Amino acid sequence: MTAVLVVEDEAHLAQGLRFNLEAEGYTVTVCDTGEAALSWLQHGGAADVVVLDGMLPGQDGFAVVATLRKASNFVPVLMLTALHRPEDVLKGFESGADDYLAKPFDLKILLARIRSLLRRKTWVNETAPAKEIAQPAVYEFDGKVVDFRALELRAGTGSFKLTIMEAELLRYLIRHQGLPVSRQQILEDVWNLPADMDTRAIDNFIVRLRRYIEAEPTRPRYVLTVRGVGYRFVPEPAQ
Repeated sequence: MTAVLVVEDEAHLAQGLRFNLEAEGYTVTVCDTGEAALSWLQHGGAADVVVLDGMLPGQDGFAVVATLRKASNFVPVLMLTALHRPEDVLKGFESGADDYLAKPFDLKILLARIRSLLRRKTWVNETAPAKEIAQPAVYEFDGKVVDFRALELRAGTGSFKLTIMEAELLRYLIRHQGLPVSRQQILEDVWNLPADMDTRAIDNFIVRLRRYIEAEPTRPRYVLTVRGVGYRFVPEPAQ
């Protein structure tokens, strides 16, 4: 069974999440502090996805996901928090979260986000679906190497660990290299979410990818902005 770790200090909300997730067929473990969650994971606890509150006693959710990422990039993390300012969302993604949902939330949206993260996790050890253009596990461009199975990007002398969602977005851009892809396409094809959803998550992920790939992230040469449309990946930019 698919295991979900819920890290939430509000007891009524934690139990509500447990009830609804178990009704969907998930095995659920609840921890009320970040320290308890990290200890549970470090002592053999296994989770296929983590639902993490941003405002926790002791270590907050941002510190927890940053600590978790030092040990593993393979566990998807959804931050579920009342902190919804743009700077909070950006901080969540920069800490290593794969998705971010503000409270109060719609249960159907939460369940859809969890299913999406779990689908993203499966491709790490699988080949691309038949409907997609075949893509090797290791992709090289302009002196850079992306290892999708190891979730690692090597650029020059630097090496960067990718989260599953970062790698999935980069894989999507590479698969459509040279072509503009819209935010709506990315929402549907990468996140498996409705194209009309209002989210800046894609832009935040693009900022992170540029920090890994670009020599000057504010003047990108590989991951380009197509004004009014979205983004375009160019593996060998003109000088």
